[in-house]
Amino acid sequence: MISLWETSRISFRALTANKMRSALTMLGIIIGVMAVIMMFAIGSGANREISDRFSSMGSNMLTVRPGASQGPGGVRSGTVNTLTVDDARAISEECMAVAYAAPVYGGSAQVVYGNQNWSTSVTGTTPDYLFVQDWTVGSGIVFTEQDVRSATKVSVIGKTIVENLFGGEDPVGKTIRIRNVPVVVVGVLGEIGANHMGRDQDDIILVPVTTAQRRLFSSSRSGSVSTIMVKARSSELLDAAQDQVESLLRMRHRIRQGEEDDFSVRNMAQMVENAKATTRTMTMLLTAVAGVSLLVGGIGIMNIMLVSVTERTREIGIRMALGAKTIDIRLQFLVEALMLSLLGGTTGILLGVAGALSISRALGWAVEVSLFSISLAFGFSAFVGVFFGYYPAWKASLLNPIEALRYE
Repeated sequence: MISLWETSRISFRALTANKMRSALTMLGIIIGVMAVIMMFAIGSGANREISDRFSSMGSNMLTVRPGASQGPGGVRSGTVNTLTVDDARAISEECMAVAYAAPVYGGSAQVVYGNQNWSTSVTGTTPDYLFVQDWTVGSGIVFTEQDVRSATKVSVIGKTIVENLFGGEDPVGKTIRIRNVPVVVVGVLGEIGANHMGRDQDDIILVPVTTAQRRLFSSSRSGSVSTIMVKARSSELLDAAQDQVESLLRMRHRIRQGEEDDFSVRNMAQMVENAKATTRTMTMLLTAVAGVSLLVGGIGIMNIMLVSVTERTREIGIRMALGAKTIDIRLQFLVEALMLSLLGGTTGILLGVAGALSISRALGWAVEVSLFSISLAFGFSAFVGVFFGYYPAWKASLLNPIEALRYE
């Protein structure tokens, strides 16, 4: 039996004898492996980006939103204001697993200072909102609970507002006009950055929730709020906090057993998992499509190897006549197919990594090339070589030496 090294050398010489055909045969494998590497890199990067962005918001947060009213025949007729400031206060005081709860009520508004104006988001809330979001005050102070009770016309503004309205001027103590209502700036938020949706969180003005309800925005129901932001005492207590909030609100809203809630509680950890699951599904879908190229490449290898067997029938006959065994012939063609596949796989890995990094630089996408994806692509390319190369190798090894020597 010929050694594996000698078989490999003979196989390599046979492949390099027709370089163009070998390169074109590897093309399907190269494209397939490159696509798999890039899809995995983009998908892994997207998952990491989702985790980082949601982590910046805190993994122990709940968002409570109003439910929807029921129209005739049980058809939903739209969102109604079912949450109030008192609900937020009750959650903070009565739910043991909750650290802070802050009501939110507001909207977009045009803000004016001197001859400068800016359209931004105005959020009516309580001082606890900063603790829920883990935000800090860069300068000045935060409005107080007394300001909330008195609906005082004061505000805390973000860095983007400072840059667009005040330039280099210190805004603390200055009066801005929100919807033509004069409001004093008492503090400036520390720099926050973009949220998980990419929105600039520094482009915001915080005011007492009662100020937003009574002076800036009309409220269809006294004390109603659009959202209640809740922070659990720890990520381990998040599920307990959700159960407590739901039980308390059902009791406060007099919702009987079996009736539908008039509110919804969104768990931040669940949102992260849902987002990740969606990304994983899309990644696997695109990877499966990319994997088709590998199968096409494997079929190409089998096709070329069958052609090679036909072309080299006389060579096979000579080798058999000189003492080559069936296993030697089979191994030679199998090694040739494996070489084509592995060379294509290696080239595809290099191009895939380069392509992923190029996409990251060009488009700013987060990519993450993992050892798992490289191993998977390389292993699959090897499997394709063995699987699709076996039949031609088997066919070559069954040739009759006498018939092969007579072949023209």
